[in-house]
Amino acid sequence: MQLTSRLALMNWLTGQGLTGLPENELLRGFCERCRAEGLELSRALVVIDTLHPIYEGRGFRWSDRASNESDAFEYGSTAEGDAAQHWRRSVFFHMLEHGHDEMVIDLADAPSLDFSQIGELAEKGHKHYLAFVHRFGENGALGLMDCLYSCWTTRRDGGFSEAELESLRDLVPVLGLAIKSAQQVDIARTLGRVYLGRGASEQVLGGRISRGVTERIKAVLWYSDLRGSTGISESIGPDEIIPFLNDYAQAVIDAIHDAGGDVLKLIGDGVLAMFTGEDMAQARRAALRAEHLFRQNVAALNKRREADGRPTTSAYIGLHVGEVFYGNIGSEDRLDFTVVGPTVNEVSRIASMSRSVDRELLASAEFYKGLDAAGRRYLVSTGRYALRGIGRAQDLYTLDPEVDASEPVTGSYERYLAS
Repeated sequence: MQLTSRLALMNWLTGQGLTGLPENELLRGFCERCRAEGLELSRALVVIDTLHPIYEGRGFRWSDRASNESDAFEYGSTAEGDAAQHWRRSVFFHMLEHGHDEMVIDLADAPSLDFSQIGELAEKGHKHYLAFVHRFGENGALGLMDCLYSCWTTRRDGGFSEAELESLRDLVPVLGLAIKSAQQVDIARTLGRVYLGRGASEQVLGGRISRGVTERIKAVLWYSDLRGSTGISESIGPDEIIPFLNDYAQAVIDAIHDAGGDVLKLIGDGVLAMFTGEDMAQARRAALRAEHLFRQNVAALNKRREADGRPTTSAYIGLHVGEVFYGNIGSEDRLDFTVVGPTVNEVSRIASMSRSVDRELLASAEFYKGLDAAGRRYLVSTGRYALRGIGRAQDLYTLDPEVDASEPVTGSYERYLAS
């Protein structure tokens, strides 16, 4: 590839990296431009470590022929099981173990090599294989994201020429920098979504990071905490506590997200969430839908845990509606994007009252009154109560026992929630 062509491709990579072109599109555009300049690539794979609670890394593929392989994928831990064995047989692992940055393989030698996937590439007509490992410096690493791996093949009988190898040595680091830049944006979004919640993450990444910048909104608030979690935690081994909490947090959070809510905060085994929208009656219905989904999730979870001989529980849930301040609150060097206000205090008190009245769901009078007539049919009053720290007494409501006891009523309620 001529110097002017290489410079043009470097400029393209730089420009597209700055505009935020997705990683798979960067790789596709790179390979197609290489081929247009006579560098006959047949397959490319780029893998980069990531910072994610589930995945260890992400990979991106390109091929000169149509296939059913996805052009982007994520993978879990390579520390154990089949994944570990596959990783230890890879060219990349061999390169790391021996301190190599580059490795060239004539695929005619594949039968004599004990590397994973090399034989498959030879069977599919690829002739020559080039692999790179580009390590990030200490200041360029982010958690486990400290390497970019790539491999390149050609079907040409003579393999890559020395000039083509030199071109790839010049160009692949620029491609890697563009992919690393895109990955860092993905990581920021992932960490924001995981640690702040979906709505708060969008606000922060959208630029609302100034201390004290809040918005006054009306919201349906959800507060839940687990039944008997302290006693259960004291009765099980220390290594079982986190899996126990994670199982039930998953059941709660999945239900809230599936119903369109936003989880704001995890407080021990408690969850604070909100449901918003222009139609607050719909937001109330979404909260009830989340509560119903949670009960279904818990029923399935408890069945699995019982089969494994592990302790089970459920949760107390409080629902309330009111105005809150939503935004950045805290000190100059430690901010929290959350909601504050009397409504938040009240919903936590309502959830606590669930223990006293032995009901797993309690909703405030404000929540009840704002439901449509169809929704109010499914709630009944548990009595009038003065909540701790709240000056006025109010009626609190729970689901009519008939919702669980009568199949026709259950079906009617589920249709209401789905409508």
